[in-house]
Amino acid sequence: MTTTPSEQGTGVSLGMPQLPAPDYPADVRARLEADAKDVIARYPGSRSALLPLLHLVQSEEGHVTRTGMRFCAEMLGLTTAEVTAVATFYTMYRRKPSGDYQVGVCTNTLCAVMGGDAIFDELKQHLGVGNDETTEDGKITLEHIECNAACDFAPVVMVNWEFFDNQTPDSAKRLVDDLRAGVPVEPTRGATICTYKETARILAGFPDQRPGAVEASGGAGPASLIGLRLAKGEEPQPRVVHPRTGGPQDEAPAEHLSSHDAPQETSASDPAHPAGPAAEEGE
Repeated sequence: MTTTPSEQGTGVSLGMPQLPAPDYPADVRARLEADAKDVIARYPGSRSALLPLLHLVQSEEGHVTRTGMRFCAEMLGLTTAEVTAVATFYTMYRRKPSGDYQVGVCTNTLCAVMGGDAIFDELKQHLGVGNDETTEDGKITLEHIECNAACDFAPVVMVNWEFFDNQTPDSAKRLVDDLRAGVPVEPTRGATICTYKETARILAGFPDQRPGAVEASGGAGPASLIGLRLAKGEEPQPRVVHPRTGGPQDEAPAEHLSSHDAPQETSASDPAHPAGPAAEEGE
């Protein structure tokens, strides 16, 4: 294709519009249609099924392709532009091929201070990839995440949306090495890790087939639950956050401990300084 003088040097091509996306093979199309109809039937309005349908097509190819968006549009009576607008808005939908395991390192303020930045930097070097890049073996896609909503367990790493709390650079490197080696990995809270495609199918609303997955769960830590306990009129625990080093140590709560109770130092910034208050405000 030739370019006009005005196009030269601009990096802009004014060629033909992109051709429509190809369809799935007939057998794949039939299987996805059956699953899609099951999902759509759960909603009073069909377009409300768009988010789970995007997870469904993502479970087929590991990311949302043009073919997947075309399929969603046809099943819901939408335009591909409407589907694309949603698929590009939410970061949980991958727009390019990614690894079997999506490893997200929280680098928001608290996790960063507690060691998240160090974990992310070391994982990039250890895996030989940058942010939103995939290892050559196709196993790991690494990305930084703004917040994993688990601040009392900082620093936190997620694998396919499952929590790995109180991480250090060494523990995070062992984690990704086990994933690449095919070693079964269990998160701090939840069931044994499955692949990203399998996770996408679960998020589409289909049963989780992992043994014990339904029973496996993990609640928030004491620091997260203190507001709920106060709202219920319960007496707060004497200490919500323990210092990492020094000071009196109260009896550990029954719940999973927060990062500040971790046996290892999680932040190199000021390890001798207590990580939080020794008592609740007002005590």
